[in-house]
Amino acid sequence: MDSSEVAAGLERLLGLIRWLSPPGLSLTAAATLTTLERSGPRRLTNLAADEGVTQPAMTQLVARLEASGLVERCADPDDGRVVRVQLTESGRDLVARRRAARADRLSGLLTALSPADQEALAAALPAINALASARRDTLTDDWMEH
Repeated sequence: MDSSEVAAGLERLLGLIRWLSPPGLSLTAAATLTTLERSGPRRLTNLAADEGVTQPAMTQLVARLEASGLVERCADPDDGRVVRVQLTESGRDLVARRRAARADRLSGLLTALSPADQEALAAALPAINALASARRDTLTDDWMEH
């Protein structure tokens, strides 16, 4: 399989994820909340890099999420001059509700698959997880030009 086939499959997967996700948050906002849930409090600059957005865009997003009560800013225990962003209980609850809603919607689709396709999907999860965890800095700065 070549990279263009993988890219096309990932585009279809992204469409499925959008369909599975409850309305109310952009994919970037939802991904940011999930990152905070998974990794704990993060510096704004690191959060922007993790999500592939500019620091000004992440600053605006965090301000909106903070106004909604989903995240809060806190001092870094190692350096009081540094501000980190962390999930609130409301943010944690929203992530859990969204995940449950996606899982519920997905379960109906999974039952429509053949046992062989279900097994293939389960077997692909480690590779999907490895791909999702790959460091963004392995890409060159001009990746968008290609």
